[in-house]
Amino acid sequence: MEAEFSEMRNELQSRDSLWRRIQLDCHQLHTELLKIKEYKDMQEIQIKHQSSHVQLTEHLENKNTELLLFAESQEHQQEELNKIRNHVYREEQSHCSEQERMKTEISDLTEELHQKEITIATIMEKASLLERQLKMELETKDKLLAKQQLLEFRYQVIKSENTHLKEMV
Repeated sequence: MEAEFSEMRNELQSRDSLWRRIQLDCHQLHTELLKIKEYKDMQEIQIKHQSSHVQLTEHLENKNTELLLFAESQEHQQEELNKIRNHVYREEQSHCSEQERMKTEISDLTEELHQKEITIATIMEKASLLERQLKMELETKDKLLAKQQLLEFRYQVIKSENTHLKEMV
């Protein structure tokens, strides 16, 4: 489970890194847009200073074309960014679901472990009781064995006396 948690933590960190990279890319795009706007403004000032009206018109048309291309490019990048955001959102939702599932599983496993601990405690109590009963039975058998040995010894003594009396008779 720790390995799974570590793996999930690594995945979250990689997703966070991806998210930060996306934000950095957005910031860089915004910075580039500002630079392009500054560049455009400078170009417009240069165009105003040019003497030829034809050159000015051509230049403006070129800049307008570039801006349209840039606008299209920016729309495409915005779409890509939205796709990435949606993907990250889905991944986060998936991660949250997985995390909830894991919490439930951990809870179930904890409950199962608790039940097993109760079972082990019950078994240990029964084993202790059986051990005490066994000790009592062993003590009883030891006493019976001692009595039997004593009776056997008396029997041998009596047998010996009986043999001795038979010989005397």
